[in-house]
Parts: sequence; structure tokens; C-alpha cells
Amino acid sequence: MLTSEQVRAARAMLRIEQRELAAKAEVSLETIKRIEQAPGPITALSTTLAKIVRALEAAGVIFVAENGEGPGVRLRKGARVAK
Repeated sequence: MLTSEQVRAARAMLRIEQRELAAKAEVSLETIKRIEQAPGPITALSTTLAKIVRALEAAGVIFVAENGEGPGVRLRKGARVAK
């Protein structure tokens, strides 16, 4: 289960704006804004969610499942971070 906090954290770690994530995921900017605005688990179409996850993973994000402390994100070694 992906949370809005994970998406915001992943985007922040990559140093990309909402607009850039929307373009990479091929979803609307409004979709990204809506997803990031609501706290907790994301309620979106599974196809939309899959596009966002694929875009973030392609950029080097690794989603960490519940591990006793809650879900999280980290960057893969060698991931390119925007300047």
C-alpha cells in the first residue's frame, strides 16, 4: 500500500517538482496534487498508481514496505538526483 507521504518523500529525494513527476508518469499535474494532498494510503486508479510508481522507481526510488516503523522510501545507489 503506497501512501501520499511516500510519494512526497520520493519526489523530494529526487528534487523534482510535481509537474516533472506528472510528465514522467504521464498523468495530470492535478492528479499528482490530489494524491499528495490527502494523507495516508492513496486512493487512485490502479493504473494511475502503477504509472507513478514506475516513474519514481525508474528515477531510482525504492519503496520500503511496512517494517515495524511504517512504510518509507530510499534511493537506489547511483540514482541521479536533479540539481
